[in-house]
Amino acid sequence: QIPKDPAQRRVRELVMHSKWLQQVHPNVLAKVLKQETVYQNKEIVVINKPYGLPVHGGPGVKNCISDVLPILAKMLENMKAEPLHLCHRLDKETTGVMVLARSKEVADTIRLLFKTRQVEKIYWAISLGDPDPAEGIVEIPIMEKEVQSHQSHYKMTLAPNYRLSPEDGKVVKIRKNRNAESAVTRYRLLASSSACSLLELQPITGVKHQIRVHLAYGLGCPILGDHKYSHWSKLAPQKLPEITLKRLKLKQSKARHLPLHLHAHRLSLHLGEQINLVCKPPLFFQKTMKKLDLDIAMD
Repeated sequence: QIPKDPAQRRVRELVMHSKWLQQVHPNVLAKVLKQETVYQNKEIVVINKPYGLPVHGGPGVKNCISDVLPILAKMLENMKAEPLHLCHRLDKETTGVMVLARSKEVADTIRLLFKTRQVEKIYWAISLGDPDPAEGIVEIPIMEKEVQSHQSHYKMTLAPNYRLSPEDGKVVKIRKNRNAESAVTRYRLLASSSACSLLELQPITGVKHQIRVHLAYGLGCPILGDHKYSHWSKLAPQKLPEITLKRLKLKQSKARHLPLHLHAHRLSLHLGEQINLVCKPPLFFQKTMKKLDLDIAMD
């Protein structure tokens, strides 16, 4: 049953594409990644990671990026090529710049650069609502917590080290939860329209789901298509404003198919020389920007 509505058809195509990536032969997946190669030199290979493709294996994962790195290396270089190495990770639903190393030594160097915060990462996200203020830094620790609901599940959440004193409403510092990790995200509003915003984000730290949690719970602006972090206590599709649904030509009942609009746009690192890598957002992201009138020049 192919939906008549173009918006629903596109959403469905994306879902089907993610499923297809899970079912294809590893050689086919390696070929897809080869086509997504945006930069290479003798030390690294950079790909524009497709939507819906996990980086690592796990339950229910048949295909992932790490499994096809030996095949990809041979396709890019020659049959004797060493397998490529992962240097960092992106969530399954996140698209964009991903660096792979041609040797273990280079991979270790790059991992250390990430660990010591010497890699500048810039993401783009479409969020619901406008952050207030339009530019700033969210610095709130994050920890994983079990959500007690009819379907118990785990989520990352904020663990602030301040609270309001019940006596006089003043802000008081409290002891940091020992399970919480420090998390810092810079953000800047690039455009806003149709009850949505296009944001530029720079995670200074690298905590799991950091950008998603800081936007949803810190700024009250969850990422479009982030069904996990749009509610705290339940697993339910994101509730979209009327104007957004109208612009996207989408019914609320179909909102659950909306993909996560989070893209690793730019990455800069120093490997003997300064390397600046930029990946354009995927087509579905660009089309959403157009529909919501979030126009900015694509460099």
